[in-house]
Amino acid sequence: MESLTQKIALKLTKANFVQEKLTITNKYYHKDNLVQIKSPTNTTITTTLTTTHHTRNTRVFSPICVSKISAGTGAGEESELKTTRIRIRDPVSSTDMAASDDVKDARIAGISSAIRVIPDFPKSGIMFQDITTLLLDTKAFKDTIDLFVERYKDKNISVVAGIEARGFIFGPPIALAIGAKFVPMRKPKKLPGEVISEEYSLEYGTDKMEMHVGAVEAGERALVVDDLIATGGTLNAAIRLLERVEVEVVECACVIELPELKGRERLGDKPLFVLVN
Repeated sequence: MESLTQKIALKLTKANFVQEKLTITNKYYHKDNLVQIKSPTNTTITTTLTTTHHTRNTRVFSPICVSKISAGTGAGEESELKTTRIRIRDPVSSTDMAASDDVKDARIAGISSAIRVIPDFPKSGIMFQDITTLLLDTKAFKDTIDLFVERYKDKNISVVAGIEARGFIFGPPIALAIGAKFVPMRKPKKLPGEVISEEYSLEYGTDKMEMHVGAVEAGERALVVDDLIATGGTLNAAIRLLERVEVEVVECACVIELPELKGRERLGDKPLFVLVN
């Protein structure tokens, strides 16, 4: 039998859950939305207040508690079978919000739940988004790559540019699957050949991103990949670097977005596609 989590439609925004307890049959209320649960059971849904923590890159929400209740019992005699703590987040695209419909399936919930949050790393007050647990989950990792491949396989992309370092994890399998070459965008003094570089601002000071001369050609179409967008500085630098050599940047793609840091605003008119925010 499928899990209760898998049977809940995923077009939800957790921040909008109403703080209340409901006992209903085959239905799941999410503020103004009504989502059907394909199960002949009663369901008790308890939502909790949203707790906001500014993190390396995330806002952390208290989980939603979903209790599955046995059917066929009399009033006041329901017996709880199982409680599941779930996190549900939406895929988001800046090009058109219809992109949410492209990936509104159970894969998103699995990807989201596979990402571990580490508090106070690398320093106190930071909630670190750890994608290494996603990599340990073979289904969630495959689903992540598949969702990107499904989006970009017919967009005539010839270059997948991966940003150091976690862009090197997701970029190559996407590139192989869509028939594109992979180009690493690295920190200074990491590439052995002749490079071109682009400087970008940090909170305190500046940094540089480098790419090998000749790795791309004018007129090529590129996808820029990273694991996460926070302030958008590195993605913006990658876009500028590619455009200096007359490469068309089709889109930027990340697994995670921290919308409160407004990184997509630094990308200008370049579209951004993310799976989890």
